[in-house]
Amino acid sequence: MTPPQRDEERPIAALLAPDILALLDESPASVATEVEEMHPADLATVAEAMPRERVPEFLLALPAERAAELLSYLDEELRAELLEEMSPRQAADIVVEMTPDDRVDALEELDDDQAQEIIDELPEEERAETEQLRAYEPDTAGGLMTTEFVSVPQDISAEAALAAVRAAARGERHEAMYAIYITDAAGRLTGVLSLRELLAAPEGARLGDVAWSEVQTVQPTADRETVTRIVQDYDLVAVPVVNTLGRILGVVTVDDAFDAAQEEATEDAQKFGGMEALDEPYSQIGFWNMFKKRAGWLSLLFVGEMFTATALGAYQKEIDRATVLAIFLPLIVSSGGNSGSQGTSLLIRALALREVRLADWWRVAAREIATGLALGSLLAVIGFARIEAWQWMAFKGWSLGILPLGHDYGPNYHMVALTVALSLVGVVTFGTLVGSMLPFAMRRLGFDPASASAPFVATLVDVTGLIIYFQVALHLLLR
Repeated sequence: MTPPQRDEERPIAALLAPDILALLDESPASVATEVEEMHPADLATVAEAMPRERVPEFLLALPAERAAELLSYLDEELRAELLEEMSPRQAADIVVEMTPDDRVDALEELDDDQAQEIIDELPEEERAETEQLRAYEPDTAGGLMTTEFVSVPQDISAEAALAAVRAAARGERHEAMYAIYITDAAGRLTGVLSLRELLAAPEGARLGDVAWSEVQTVQPTADRETVTRIVQDYDLVAVPVVNTLGRILGVVTVDDAFDAAQEEATEDAQKFGGMEALDEPYSQIGFWNMFKKRAGWLSLLFVGEMFTATALGAYQKEIDRATVLAIFLPLIVSSGGNSGSQGTSLLIRALALREVRLADWWRVAAREIATGLALGSLLAVIGFARIEAWQWMAFKGWSLGILPLGHDYGPNYHMVALTVALSLVGVVTFGTLVGSMLPFAMRRLGFDPASASAPFVATLVDVTGLIIYFQVALHLLLR
């Protein structure tokens, strides 16, 4: 996964890029030597600072393994463009050196036909490995895992296992070398131990006797939320992915789990803003794709707000009888929407972190009703005091820029204050309850709870808030 470009790195890259460009003109063969000490992430930053047309030249001046490392950190859009411009053979020579999961990520950015042409040029083992990983959805454990891990039989000694690990490290590239997985004669995963634990194992010890037998695993179809939760709960550096027979297929490393968690958080944040989640970075998504992602929910919310106008129209006679009611409409509507948004935010996150379960809905409901009553009462006191204080200042002729001199709420202004206060209790309690229950309802229906977004909750509570407000006014103020 390509890290976001940091602006503070740009000046350094801008200083290095001209020197490397000069080397490309004068002595291309020396470029690899000059940059061999640079971290691939820094190398990618330099490449992004170069003129676009010189980047392929720079890439081809590097050894294939080094170019593959650079591609792993390169901006996704630029990486896709570079691979598209290469011949399938050239692209295959570079991506074959990438870790399996990074290779699949790079190919996912291309159209299917072009990606397949590159895959067909890969050696047989890497081709099968790539096609296996591409068969899984990108946001599942299978789509996140790498097949570069180390496993050894459970019956060998610690010394023999250490020799096997050394041979694997010297002979091939393994992304997940910090955990050694133990398998039985049938290839099933039976244990795990860290490289440090292997080094500290008693001489002659049987590996199956010193390894941890309780291994946290996931199925390849497990979603990325499950993977990141296991990594977090058990402080793992890698999560093994096993099939239904218990045989290890690959591992999801902590850096990939972190990237997945970041993507999930981004997706939830976008949904919570009242839109579909973007499939691409903001700076890369096309205009019409952006339009489609935002237009659907915005239109739905607009239609929902029409019911607010309908509710206002239904109480037009009451507003005509006491125009003072209209002054406090924004106060009532915003309080309900804000309380609902708070409840939704808290419960979406609590469900995501498994702090509450679907079966806990009634406990949450009871708690939120009590919280809503308390919060509503607090706002009711503030609202009541505001109306009383402003009315008193109006009678005294103290406008203070708040109300025009001589403004009068009418002979029943005490009842106006009480109407607003009681309405706030009802609206805030209802908003808090609805906001907390909607994520449960969305999860029960099989949808992402983040879809119960703040704008959606606010729209729903707006309508009911108006009804509560005017019903209270009818009973107290307009009898």
